[in-house]
Amino acid sequence: MKTILTFIIVFSVVVVIHELGHFYFAKRAGILVREFAIGMGPKIFSHQGKDGTAYTIRALPIGGYVRMAGYEEEEEMKPGTPISLLLDENGVVTKINTSKKVQLANAIPMEVARHDLVDDLTITGFINGDESETITYSVDPKAFIIEEDGTEIRIAPRNVQFQSAKLWQRALTNFAGPMNNFILAFVLFLVIVFAQGGVVDMNSTVISGVVPDAPAAVAGMQGGDKIVSINEESVATWTDVRAYIQSHATEELTMVVEREGQAKEFQVQPIIIEEDGQTYGQVGIEAPMKTGFVDKVVGAFNQSISSFTQILVALRNIIFNFDVNQLGGPVLIFELSSQAASRGVMTVISLMAMISMNLGIFNLIPIPGLDGGKLLLNLIEGVRGKPLSQEKEGLISIIGFGFLMLLMVFVTWNDIQRFFF
Repeated sequence: MKTILTFIIVFSVVVVIHELGHFYFAKRAGILVREFAIGMGPKIFSHQGKDGTAYTIRALPIGGYVRMAGYEEEEEMKPGTPISLLLDENGVVTKINTSKKVQLANAIPMEVARHDLVDDLTITGFINGDESETITYSVDPKAFIIEEDGTEIRIAPRNVQFQSAKLWQRALTNFAGPMNNFILAFVLFLVIVFAQGGVVDMNSTVISGVVPDAPAAVAGMQGGDKIVSINEESVATWTDVRAYIQSHATEELTMVVEREGQAKEFQVQPIIIEEDGQTYGQVGIEAPMKTGFVDKVVGAFNQSISSFTQILVALRNIIFNFDVNQLGGPVLIFELSSQAASRGVMTVISLMAMISMNLGIFNLIPIPGLDGGKLLLNLIEGVRGKPLSQEKEGLISIIGFGFLMLLMVFVTWNDIQRFFF
């Protein structure tokens, strides 16, 4: 249960923060966000906000999505669809009900003949089953549609649709999701740095403390000691200290330190640690720390850049030296969540930061269906001076989405084989 909860929290927070980026910048661009959903699948809760957005919680507590007006949306009503209309005192439609689950008092039943909820804002159909004549009603620009599952969303006139925003606004809205993931990763690394009291000063050999009952403590070493040499070999950085101790796990170490201006010598026998098939030595000394506020912020930023670089290198290796085992899907994330849950809150936060960075970079790959693919289309539009036709853009999106689904199925099956068989 703990593993499942960790997986849900890690995955959902990363995805929802991503979607919040799209949501915020769409709103700033004047694009109607018809729905902001937490989770996937059937709706279990819905609240209609004053901003015209339906805020929903859905049954599968994994991820979420933002539904922008005119953004890869399907036809809402086809000819012959039975609906009911709610009119105001002027006979203008304020609510269109397409759901069998919802009944509206004083609503007029209609069978749709045609409608235009984008430009003309009209709906035409047969009333009370009388097919001898059609009646046309005007629709309020801020009217609502009740969808089949009962979700109430605003209609989307052209002036609030995604394509009506300026090119730079659409591009920024597409980029905002990955941008939010990078910001989240930085914030999480900042939390880690503040929780551990600072960042490691790799250019120092002054230990910040010793682990009680560890070999260094037993030998008499103390926090504040500056390590000068190990087995008569000078050490100038923390990297030197760590590398020497780890590679001499079976040897007794003669460690010379400087304490209050005097040299002191200690005999320390490392303990042997075995992890992931590797063996290394450990004496229980804690790394030197930079504890200033600016040092912590800079340290978190450096960790973010480091993780960003590591992921780019891994991505390059995948592209030029493809190996499916380098990829991972939800099953791998679940496995990593299980390991992180057993190691404490800081490990979970670190995992969340890495997944957020991964998601941000992955979404910028110029594949149709990803944010990077949409940014590529924005770039093409900027060069051409006009967008691709909706038919071409729709076809490209379908191909990209199909590719992503096949890749997801392939990667998930490989994860299952790897972990369970």
